[in-house]
Amino acid sequence: MLIHQSLFSYNSFGIDVHADLFTAVRSIDQLAEILIKHSQPKMVLGGGSNVLFTHDPESIILHNQILGKEVFRQSDTQIVVRIGGGENWHQVVLWCLENNWGGVENLSLIPGTVGAAPIQNIGAYGVELKDVFFGLDAIDLTTGQSRHFSPNDAQFGYRDSIFKRELKGKLFITHVYFQLSRNNHQINTEYGAIREMLDQLQISQPGIQDVSRAVVAIRRSKLPDPKELGNAGSFFKNPEIDAVAFDRLQAKFPSLVFYALDNNRFKLPAGWLIDQCGWKGKRLGPVGCYEKQALVLVNYGGATGQDVLNLASRIMDSVEERFGIRLEPEVNIL
Repeated sequence: MLIHQSLFSYNSFGIDVHADLFTAVRSIDQLAEILIKHSQPKMVLGGGSNVLFTHDPESIILHNQILGKEVFRQSDTQIVVRIGGGENWHQVVLWCLENNWGGVENLSLIPGTVGAAPIQNIGAYGVELKDVFFGLDAIDLTTGQSRHFSPNDAQFGYRDSIFKRELKGKLFITHVYFQLSRNNHQINTEYGAIREMLDQLQISQPGIQDVSRAVVAIRRSKLPDPKELGNAGSFFKNPEIDAVAFDRLQAKFPSLVFYALDNNRFKLPAGWLIDQCGWKGKRLGPVGCYEKQALVLVNYGGATGQDVLNLASRIMDSVEERFGIRLEPEVNIL
């Protein structure tokens, strides 16, 4: 157990806050011992890629480092794998691709850990975690009891789950199960710029490895490396609106970019809305809106969490003033 530990290197924004108590958790037995010995509030930290610290946390920080990758069950067409919550997400994607297991290739290069992925229901390029989710094991931080969650239990929504709502901060996710295809993979190349990137790579009949390479190339061209420029990836959710609001907006903004959803609803790219308000590439002191992707807020060095939050608030106000839409942060603000 470390005392007054800096969390600068444990969050991708590079915010220098300190935890009174910090410990790496590498096993379920170790976690059980901590829960027995320490009654203070607990906070689980994974890769720190989807969190914005605005002050020193008052909880004991439990850094999830439970590792392990194994086959849980398989058939001729599908396989279920069991992954430790502390594993790096992208390294797990690469492991799946090495074994020719499909389903996560569109989620390549998303930062963070496996244990954090279900909380956010991470998603990219037409695929969400819920599409491959088979279940997870967790420890209740209050009772110390083991719990298992099925896909229905998780109550997944767009960048949302029960772990982000009713059970927020109450669980330590030890293992996550994913159901993947072993053959006849479903190739998803219709969302975003994947097809365009594949054309640039001169790939006409892509496999899952090709899709992953295209996604990695796109993400690296658009998103800053947190090791070089502090950020948490996409800061805002893409808003969804109904047909009435959509018709009104499209009449006023004919160049409006959108994606049609089910139930006569429409998703608008938050990055486009922010760009239209003039924020892309704009800097306010130590923080700014990334020059290549307006969805990404960056720490140029020395920023506090409040600096980032103030910038986010100004962006939200300007988008609401122009489009009548209130953006919602995707990042967990603490």
